[in-house]
Amino acid sequence: MITDWSPARLDVQGNILEVVRAPHPVLATEGALVDPLDPEMIQLAADLVATMRVSPGCVGLAAPQVGVAAQMFSLDVTDHPKTRTCHGVFVLCNAVVVEASRNEKAREGCMSVPDFTGDVKRATRLTVTGVLPGTTEQLTITTDAFEARALQHEIDHCNGKLFLDRVAGAHAVYPRKVYQ
Repeated sequence: MITDWSPARLDVQGNILEVVRAPHPVLATEGALVDPLDPEMIQLAADLVATMRVSPGCVGLAAPQVGVAAQMFSLDVTDHPKTRTCHGVFVLCNAVVVEASRNEKAREGCMSVPDFTGDVKRATRLTVTGVLPGTTEQLTITTDAFEARALQHEIDHCNGKLFLDRVAGAHAVYPRKVYQ
């Protein structure tokens, strides 16, 4: 089902939204579950994709990052060099991790924390359930490597967490050298 989905199926034009930065309070707020058929949520899905597309180096963007405390995010790791499994561009509502294994530490960055990166331990094999906007069917995504990391990062945003909440301490946070 995810391979049949594209932002064009939303049938609305996405707007480019401002990305909020830490310590904005919405970034520490657990997002509400969303109705994937609600026209406002369908518009938000299109907006997330549009904003992600114009943001250099961005592979995912969660609703809290544009000021909306909701359980929704866009993702597209297609062109990232660390990608092995790739489901293309998609937006997921009410995502939940159902299985995670093979933890590895790797460097992460975030548009809402533009001046820093950090070493974060995350699962490299992951199964997630959620709903695509504009549909009601629950789907399951099983992935690995960079896509698994990106999914966990965006789900964290939906739950009011930043990558900084997952680092082992100040020694694992670094000034960002270049933001691509």
